[in-house]
Amino acid sequence: MLVTYVTPYFTENAQRFLRAVVSQPGASVALVAGEGLERCAPDLREAVVHFEQVQDPLSTEEIAAAIERIGATRGAVARVLGIAEQLQVQLGEIRDRFDLPGMRAEQALGFRDKTRMKERLRAAGVPVARHRRVEATVEALQFAADVGYPIIVKPPAGAAAQATYRAGDEAALREALGPASIAAGGGVLLEEMVTGEEHSFDAFVKDGRVVFYSTSNYHPSCLEVMENPWMQWVVVLPREHRTPDIEDLGARALQALGLENGMCHLEWFRRPDGSLVVSEVGARPPGAQIPLMIGRAHGVDCIDIWARLMTLDRWEPIPERAYAVGAAYLRGQGEGVVRAVHGLDQVHRDLGDLVTDARIPPPGTAKGVSYEGEGFLIVRHPETAVLEEALRHIVSTVRVELG
Repeated sequence: MLVTYVTPYFTENAQRFLRAVVSQPGASVALVAGEGLERCAPDLREAVVHFEQVQDPLSTEEIAAAIERIGATRGAVARVLGIAEQLQVQLGEIRDRFDLPGMRAEQALGFRDKTRMKERLRAAGVPVARHRRVEATVEALQFAADVGYPIIVKPPAGAAAQATYRAGDEAALREALGPASIAAGGGVLLEEMVTGEEHSFDAFVKDGRVVFYSTSNYHPSCLEVMENPWMQWVVVLPREHRTPDIEDLGARALQALGLENGMCHLEWFRRPDGSLVVSEVGARPPGAQIPLMIGRAHGVDCIDIWARLMTLDRWEPIPERAYAVGAAYLRGQGEGVVRAVHGLDQVHRDLGDLVTDARIPPPGTAKGVSYEGEGFLIVRHPETAVLEEALRHIVSTVRVELG
């Protein structure tokens, strides 16, 4: 079976998923990317059977031409895969064009275009924030008058809270419309501000049915971290993660959006009154090291499970969760590049074997642009309360010095 893996760049995460795909039995893997193969790890360079570099890795036409060249050299492509959020519609168009299995363009648009997503969810009875796509300032002001401040301003096809703003009054709304509109290439999406605890619902779907899910807790919310550079973001996967109300709501949301096979990342809020609101849904594996954390919590390789499902259509049940797992993201304050990371020795002395994974930014690392910062520490423990205390210790002890 010839599988083509598409990635804009050879990020650490992109290579991690590629490594899982090339390890699947019977799979020959071709690679399409927006940068040269020399940027890819040596073992992956040797593992792929064909490589095509494209000038614009988000162009359906360029990807399709690359796949035609692969087919002419290696034979018919059986699957096209990729994990980047901004690639999902293009990959759907490729599957439409070559009649390949997997999510088609119409389904992908329902996830990628947040306005369309929310309309479909609302029509299916899934609670979402009130929203409106607007093209002009007068429309934005009318929405604010209808809903009330604060409101959220963001691109209709954004990701990772980029170009997302909270507007608390008319002046802030007018100011936010500019950069959000630029990022969107035109219109912007406005949403009512939902308050409460933010979480994710990360699920595997096989033949349209949720076969596994994991819940996580965000401390604090993504937008709050982006608005406050001094905050250190933490994600907790509690051991006691079974949550019947979001299990039902998540399944209904995915059914409404038409995900048949794959992994999703659904973000949701629990309001102070206990009610649920779905924020956004991505038809791709979660970022922020969540697949790695799911694996640590259940004693499996979550990324390999994704690759097996997507290449071979195989699903094997995942064992029950044995650990609580969490990540503390190392986020430097101020400007500049990383000069040093302080407090690591103390954390390792105090926490010992609780630390399972780490990415420590070396000196010279550029300041991160997202809530994930420049690095992370992942810890696990059978008791959620102990894990949460360990994470509090990390964020109060470790400091990334920029300058």
